Amino acid sequence: MLDETLTPEQRLEALGLELPPVPSAVGDYEPWVEANGIIYTSGQLPWIDGDMKYSGKLGDVLTAEDGYQSFRISALNAIAQLKSAVGELSRIKRIIRLEGSVQATPEFIEQPQALNGASHLINEVFGAKGRHSRMIFTDPGMCLDCTTLVVLWAQIEQ
Repeated sequence: MLDETLTPEQRLEALGLELPPVPSAVGDYEPWVEANGIIYTSGQLPWIDGDMKYSGKLGDVLTAEDGYQSFRISALNAIAQLKSAVGELSRIKRIIRLEGSVQATPEFIEQPQALNGASHLINEVFGAKGRHSRMIFTDPGMCLDCTTLVVLWAQIEQ
């Protein structure tokens, strides 16, 4: 059972996770934007220490489990972006929406199971405040040949 008295940072620590350094933009855009109390992150990829941990297509050499792990890493990078935006993750009032994109073959149909990697992490870190709507997009080709990309929308305490 999730202890709702813990901060998101304490939950990350309890999960044995550390937020990575915030990835910088790979193009001419902002990594996150705040508008009317909502933080919108740009797409976050499965980077670990500057290296793309997962590349290629699900359904080719990568499995749904690979997608799950890739989405988990992408979500951890998105959480790091939220922290850079708000300072303390306790300022997150609610994760409103999770959008995931996955590079997959046309035959691959396990996108929802793969995206659960991001959803499960968000829910573990934010508890009841992490319950979100979500959407997944499938793409036959993704930027930098990444397997997954995560975008978060989060309402913050004013």
